[in-house]
Amino acid sequence: MEDSYDYIVVGAGSAGCALAARLAMGSPDRVALIEAGGPDDHPAIKIPIAFPTLFGGENDWDYRTTPQPGLADRVIRCPRGRVLGGSSSLNANVWTRGHQADFDGWAAKGWSYAEVEPYFRRAERRSGGDASGIYGLDGPLHVEDVRGESEATGAFLRACAELGLPAATDVNAADSTGYARMPTAQRRGERWSSADGYLRSLVHPNLDVLTRLRTLRITLSDGRATGVEVLDEGGVRRTIIARREVVVSAGAVNTPHLLMLSGIGPADHLAEHGIDCVHPLPGVGSGLQDHLFTPLIVHCPRPVTLASASEAAALDAYEKDRRGPLTSNVAEAAYFTASDPASPGPDLEISFLPCAFVDHGVDPPPEHALTIAVVLLQPKSTGRIRLRSPDPLESPEIDPGYLSDPGGDDFRRLTYGMKIARRMFGTAALMPYIGKPWYPDLDLGDSGSVEDHVRRRSDTVYHLAGTCRMGTDDDSVVDPELRVHGVAGLRVVDASVMPRITRGHTHAPTVMIAERAADLLRGT
Repeated sequence: MEDSYDYIVVGAGSAGCALAARLAMGSPDRVALIEAGGPDDHPAIKIPIAFPTLFGGENDWDYRTTPQPGLADRVIRCPRGRVLGGSSSLNANVWTRGHQADFDGWAAKGWSYAEVEPYFRRAERRSGGDASGIYGLDGPLHVEDVRGESEATGAFLRACAELGLPAATDVNAADSTGYARMPTAQRRGERWSSADGYLRSLVHPNLDVLTRLRTLRITLSDGRATGVEVLDEGGVRRTIIARREVVVSAGAVNTPHLLMLSGIGPADHLAEHGIDCVHPLPGVGSGLQDHLFTPLIVHCPRPVTLASASEAAALDAYEKDRRGPLTSNVAEAAYFTASDPASPGPDLEISFLPCAFVDHGVDPPPEHALTIAVVLLQPKSTGRIRLRSPDPLESPEIDPGYLSDPGGDDFRRLTYGMKIARRMFGTAALMPYIGKPWYPDLDLGDSGSVEDHVRRRSDTVYHLAGTCRMGTDDDSVVDPELRVHGVAGLRVVDASVMPRITRGHTHAPTVMIAERAADLLRGT
């Protein structure tokens, strides 16, 4: 059984929803959007604070990394969305574009900040207007401030001012340096995913959204992508034909995995797994980057944190008018800074979470507590995605290589950020909210204790990127128009094409990439 479309987009996440919808708008082209997961109808998806409850369930690929030597040989949990909206349906709702230097650093023509900024605006619909002139106002993706901010978050911002730190104009200004509240991908206190914005808010009669279809491989003939082979819920395999192009938007883990399963990737690695190399591309799966964070946590003597989210009053506030702690995205404010004055932009995010964020928030402690998370925005450490086997139903091997840079710069920058966090906890503004340390074994004055803490307790911020890098050199995977080198009719459009991970959370720039890609595919 064969179906045919002009375009096939694999993966209905941050990028795939945006790209498929834009391609089908005002065009006679038929577009298929293929998603391995199901509809985004789980009630927890709409509740911003509930995202950790989705980890490990049917909407999550629930991946694990290989043991990480830099993190005391721990295996790190790696949630990835397997549902309409992809990871935008189970992330922390943060909407940050990144810094101007990110895009000016992407050497490929067409991706400077001046060139990509209009695509951010095209995606955005800033709630309440935008006096700053930074945001778009009529795009499909709602952006708004948290409607149930903790009073401790205001204290954090006052603590930053007390220390003489610069205030940011806005974290989505060209220069995001400074402290500010975090804008969220929400609409009136509910999550607003890529599926909400692009699949439900736009008119696209020529788009077919095909859920619960596992893409097994890309079909190729004479150096051209011709379609995809899929597996449905009943175990039936079929081929879907692409008359024009196949676009892989499966994310920084699943995109290189699918390319390698299809015979596109490092020839020696494919041979190890008995896969015929249709087209050798050594860069597929390499260059994996992620944001790592180290937590500093203290008990809070006041009942003003997200520990109150389970109380009846919180549920009542949410049900009445979508306010209160259940609307929190958890990361409510942050300070973006550079550890080196010579840096063109921030390389650290000092993020404030009015809760004890441990073990991914899956089992939130009932105690009131505060977390300052030191996030490494520009890691020098890189890793890779590799096959475990030629079986497309077996998960790939994920090795982020955390804290593996030979010079140890990543570790030094994290410890630099911890010193800033320690100063914040010592301010008069935050003092009324500070109780005893969460980790009694952590001595911030002892370098050995700090190193042990970093290696045993640092974790992912879920921002995997860079595994199908854009560029023109031999190790790049796609060209500046996101076409896979050497394979006609095949593009990659997702966070895997980032030449360098952005200085912020990656949902917004991934959407931007898709908005830009829609014009590239149309030739406009």
